[in-house]
Amino acid sequence: MINSTLCYLEKDGSYLMLHRVKKEKDLNKDKWIGVGGKFEDKESPEDCLRREVFEETGLTLTRWRFRGLVTFVSNEADTEFMHLFTADGFEGEMKACDEGTLEWVPISSVPSLNLWPGDKVFFNLLAKDTPFFSLKLTYEGSKLVGVALEGKPVPEDQWFA
Repeated sequence: MINSTLCYLEKDGSYLMLHRVKKEKDLNKDKWIGVGGKFEDKESPEDCLRREVFEETGLTLTRWRFRGLVTFVSNEADTEFMHLFTADGFEGEMKACDEGTLEWVPISSVPSLNLWPGDKVFFNLLAKDTPFFSLKLTYEGSKLVGVALEGKPVPEDQWFA
């Protein structure tokens, strides 16, 4: 099992998005994602969040919200528990990221980017300001085949509603 963080920094109605285009062998190649990464030994979700955001952006977080726990299940990878955050307080000067290109994208335009299908599910929850949630996303390859919210299956026609 893998523990990771993912954060969407917010500023002026935009999210800071990472376009993963720099690594050849990258599960997220050509996708747009937030910033974050895997826990190191003895880190809490918040420790990992602050470290990963600083490493990838050069920014130091001053205010964030822990929004949910997303469990990724795949037939091609280990199960991952992703701790999802948003942040609207940060300081410092943004630097180039060695994993891709950082870009501020209007929140309303994010769903039109090349995202993982499950990301659209949790973007809807973020947009609705859903209180802390537990979301399970099941993939076969890159195809989303199952969604459960708070342990209850979500019918496919409601995944992106």
